Amino acid sequence: MIQRIQSIYLLFASLVLFSLFLFPLVHNVYVAGVPSTIKVTGIFQDVNGAQVHTQTFIALIAATAVVAILPLILIFLYKNRKQQVLLCYVYIFVIFGYSFWAAQAVKSATGGANLDTNNFGIGALLSSISIVLVLIAAKAIQRDEKLVKSADRLR
Repeated sequence: MIQRIQSIYLLFASLVLFSLFLFPLVHNVYVAGVPSTIKVTGIFQDVNGAQVHTQTFIALIAATAVVAILPLILIFLYKNRKQQVLLCYVYIFVIFGYSFWAAQAVKSATGGANLDTNNFGIGALLSSISIVLVLIAAKAIQRDEKLVKSADRLR
C-alpha cells in the first residue's frame, strides 16, 4: 500500500522539511552590525564578500532532522489507518511547535530586531507547506478508510 496518494503527500512533506537545510529562514538581516543569513544550521555572515558560518544551531539541526523523518515513518503505518490519521494530526501540532521554536531561534539570533517581509526566506514558508501536505494526506487516508468500510458492508 505504499503506492497510495497519501504516501506521495507524506513523502513530499518530508522532502519539504529536509529542504530547510538548503534554504534560509531569514536573509539580509543585521546581526551584530554584519549582514547575515540565518538557516536552521546556523548563522552565516558576510565577511569580506564571502559567507562564513559563524554560529551553529545544533539542537535545531537535530529537531529538523527528526521532524523531517517523521512523515517517512507515517508512510509505513498504512496497516492501521485510524492510527495513521491520528498521528498525522498530532504531527501537524509537532510542526507548529517546531515552527514556533525556529521563529524564536531567529528572533534571539537577531537580538529581537524587527524583520520585514523582504527579510524572510523560502525556509520560513516550508513548514507551512508541509502542514498543508500532511493535512491533505490525512484527508486521503480518511477517504481510504471510508472506502474500505463501504467495501466491507458489501461483503
